[in-house]
Amino acid sequence: MMAQNFDMIVIGSGPGGYVCAIRGAQLGLKVAVVEREHLGGICLNWGCIPTKALLRSAEVFHLMHRAKEFGLSADKIGYDLGAVVDRSRNVAKQLAGGVGHLLKKNKVTVVMGEAKLAGKGKVSVKTDKGTEDLTAKAIVVATGARARELPGLEPDGKQVWNYKHALKPPHMPKKLLVIGSGAIGIEFASFFNTLGAETTVVEVMDRVLPVEDAEISALAKKQFVKQGMKIMEKATVKKLDRGGDKVTAHIETGGKTQTEEFDTVISAVGIVGNVEGLGLEDAGIKIDRTHVVTDEYCRTGAEGVYAIGDVAGAPWLAHKASHEGVMVAELIAGQKAHPIKPNTIAGCTYCHPQIASVGLTEEKAKEAGYEVKVGRFPFIGNGKAIALGEQEGLVKTVFDAKTGELLGAHMVGAEVTELIQGYVVGRTLETTEAELMETVFPHPTLSEMMHESVLSAYGRAIHF
Repeated sequence: MMAQNFDMIVIGSGPGGYVCAIRGAQLGLKVAVVEREHLGGICLNWGCIPTKALLRSAEVFHLMHRAKEFGLSADKIGYDLGAVVDRSRNVAKQLAGGVGHLLKKNKVTVVMGEAKLAGKGKVSVKTDKGTEDLTAKAIVVATGARARELPGLEPDGKQVWNYKHALKPPHMPKKLLVIGSGAIGIEFASFFNTLGAETTVVEVMDRVLPVEDAEISALAKKQFVKQGMKIMEKATVKKLDRGGDKVTAHIETGGKTQTEEFDTVISAVGIVGNVEGLGLEDAGIKIDRTHVVTDEYCRTGAEGVYAIGDVAGAPWLAHKASHEGVMVAELIAGQKAHPIKPNTIAGCTYCHPQIASVGLTEEKAKEAGYEVKVGRFPFIGNGKAIALGEQEGLVKTVFDAKTGELLGAHMVGAEVTELIQGYVVGRTLETTEAELMETVFPHPTLSEMMHESVLSAYGRAIHF
């Protein structure tokens, strides 16, 4: 069979791969995408999107219980876990179908199968029908990542779950242990806790949400505890004894090991890059701790081969993957492209309360040698927050005392994942406190807190 020839082959169709393919096609390149499982990748099918759908159900359920506060009545409040999960799957299905449609509309060739680099400019794909050979000047590896499995904590899909099992839970946990309090762990803890599971979160670092600003982590923890979660910090799950429908966890904390019984365990201890079976090493591509080593333009050590998204390392965020995909497609098409600056990428966690941040934490800014001015504004001082019945939360801003540069912004509270973008735009435009102070924020909105937090850094807050 003759090899099919393209300008660019993209391996993987997640938010990095499919966006890269579409941008390439827009620029006139002949593009093929190879996908072994689902168009849209993990993000759309088993990650960002379906988890947000689940969390939305939990949020509505939580609000129904608060009906009385709003002068409303709701009796016999309950839920059907099967129906909640079905809604989440349908949301994922709708969006994955949309990706297929977009690729078709942009005349991108989709090859379903497992890809392997087969020499310079060559990719061989194992499909249902046999092996197909593709050639191209440029190859983009966008194979993503999967859940890290620790020895002894491997998921079995019955009592011990990874994120996939948790998205299609075989039962409703009564007593749940979540190992790891990064975004994935805390979102599932939040979901099942809201639906009534007695939830314990174990975190090996000294605080939950360890990548966030310490003050934001502390406020979030306070809310989680208030909601009935048990949080164990500086703690490690040493092993799990599985028996019947129970799991006994051996949890080490402060040098002592205690055991506790749970009916369900979710392991969310990080991710590893999908680098196996692709023939990367043979192509002379360097891999460091399961991630492909690239330069700032996502180029690997092999000529004409790029790597984007989770497989190319942190931050492991869909929006970072998409932007890298666009940058790489533009480079391949011979355009001038700008490398992505990791510290202008926001992180969002959709637990209850939500967390969002961009740039440096106060601690990291000081470590980097900055003299800082820090502003804070609490939700309780904001009219819209009180009207919404959401007065728990904080907006925090960190400025360089010398230049007024916005170094970082960190928030916890209702809808902060939507608010953070204001500061992201500010950082991208290299704004200082002066422009932010002169910006007129509409009233009444939660966004006014962003203004007040900036004012607060300079001792000028009006409403607090």
